[in-house]
Parts: sequence; structure tokens; C-alpha cells
Amino acid sequence: MADLIEYEGIRKIYNSGNDEVIALEEVSFNVAEGEFITVVGRSGCGKSTLLKITCGLLPATAGTVRVAGAPVREPLTNIGIVFQSPVLLAWRKALDNVLLQIEARKLDIDRYREKAFELLELTGLKGFEHKYPNELSGGMQQRVSISRALIHDPPLLLMDEPFGALDAITRDEMNIELLRIWQEARKTVVFITHSIPEAVFLGDRVIVMTPRPGKVADIMSVDLPRPRTTSIRDEPKFIGYVRQIRERLGVQ
Repeated sequence: MADLIEYEGIRKIYNSGNDEVIALEEVSFNVAEGEFITVVGRSGCGKSTLLKITCGLLPATAGTVRVAGAPVREPLTNIGIVFQSPVLLAWRKALDNVLLQIEARKLDIDRYREKAFELLELTGLKGFEHKYPNELSGGMQQRVSISRALIHDPPLLLMDEPFGALDAITRDEMNIELLRIWQEARKTVVFITHSIPEAVFLGDRVIVMTPRPGKVADIMSVDLPRPRTTSIRDEPKFIGYVRQIRERLGVQ
């Protein structure tokens, strides 16, 4: 498969008064079309910064990111982004929150309405299309956010710790749900997390980041069968991957 994203020597320095904070240092790796990549590391290692550079919300101090062969020099429009918080408008129903992106892009809402219903069904929200956010659980709200990110059919989905605020059981359910959506939609996914088991469970490859300044400490291919269920976490191979990443991160 061809590479959709290419990171070449990414460096990012934040300036605060007379102080400089190096967030990322010489980050280089590629992401193939249709691949599910997870990025794991300690808090503050530059994971979210890397995602913002990827979509053009933040400029790199040095280095280049290419998406579909073109250098990223401004915010990208043909991508989907899901943050840790669902960021839903409280006064809009689930369907209308999904269609908000269509309104913002000044596209034909009637043309995308059926697609919005299909996405809400795909994410397990059939029957909840006309519920307000406060009538939905945290996991359901995040499903609306994922639907909104996919409504314009982007080839790339960037996810910044989207399940970090959920309880453990709901997080497991959302991991399974996300893999099902990914296998049906076949998008390229870059998923940021600080959970090592989550990174192994979801990813085709895991990018392991060092503490700040964030560098690529390891790139681990995950040779586990798909589709995956939570029972795979009891397999010796899975446990071995988790142990290897913990050792690479210096986690006892």
C-alpha cells in the first residue's frame, strides 16, 4: 500500500518568554493507506502536538509532514478529527450535531442527511438520532463525534485520546466499536493514547514515544489476528507486546 502520511525530521519548539521547550525532536515515520497507527507515550511527550502538526493546526519548527504527497502548510480540510471531549452543541440533537460540519463547509445538508443517519446506525446510535447530548451517555456522545468526523468521507481520521475520559468498561466497548467502524469504512487512522494495552489492542503498528522531547523510541508491528475481541488481551503474545512497550518506556 502507498503511504498516506510521511513524517520527516519533525521538530517542534514552543517559546515561552525567554524559555524554549522542545516538544518533538527528529520524528520520522510513515503511515500507509488504510493502516491503523497508534501513538503511545507519557503525558507531555508531544503526542497531541504531532497530531496538530499533521492536520496543519500547528506549524512544525523544522521538518516536513506530507499527506497524500503534499506538504502540510495550512489546516487540512479533507480529514476527520476526534478529540477527548466530544465537543457537541448542547442545543442540537445528535443528527444535527453530525450535520454541523456539513453546515460549516456550506455543503448541501439534504444531500448528506441520509449519510448522517447511516453513520449513526453504523456507530450503534440508530433510534437516538433525535436525542440531545444530555440524553446520551459519554460513550454515545463520542459515537456522535466519530460520526461527525466521518460525515464528509475523509480518507484520514485523527483521534486524540478520544476514550480517555470514559470508564474502563465503556472504553473497552468503544475500542471494539472503533475497530468495527474502521474495518467497514477502511479509513487511515492515527490514534493517540497514553494507554499501552489500548495501543496494542487497536494498532497495526505502535509508535512508541520517548519522554519530552518526544522522539520515536520504537515502532512495533502488532502481529495479532483481526477482528479482535477483548479476550485477546489474555493471550501471551498480547501480554508480550505490552511488556515490551512498558520496558521501552521505563514503566515498572
